[in-house]
Amino acid sequence: MLRIQRHDVNARTVTLVVQGRIVAEWADLLERECGELMRSRLRVMLDLSEVVFIGRYGVEALGRLSRAGARVIGCTPLIAAMLEQGGIAVRRPRGEKSS
Repeated sequence: MLRIQRHDVNARTVTLVVQGRIVAEWADLLERECGELMRSRLRVMLDLSEVVFIGRYGVEALGRLSRAGARVIGCTPLIAAMLEQGGIAVRRPRGEKSS
């Protein structure tokens, strides 16, 4: 299951707090939601701090979203390392080093 909560940061930026598992159809849902926001000219930040698992389709979807301009933030160190291994830039907290 996947839950997405929207938090408007300002008039041009929105943060989506993602909770659960990013797999198969949930990855498609996340990609569609982000795509709609980006087509509306909003800057999208994906807070993955409450994501417990990302499957192959999730990594692929996050890669496409990252290339389209979405910023990935708030990952656990394990998930951040996995995404970075897949070429996805992750904004880490100050002082935390990438692998």
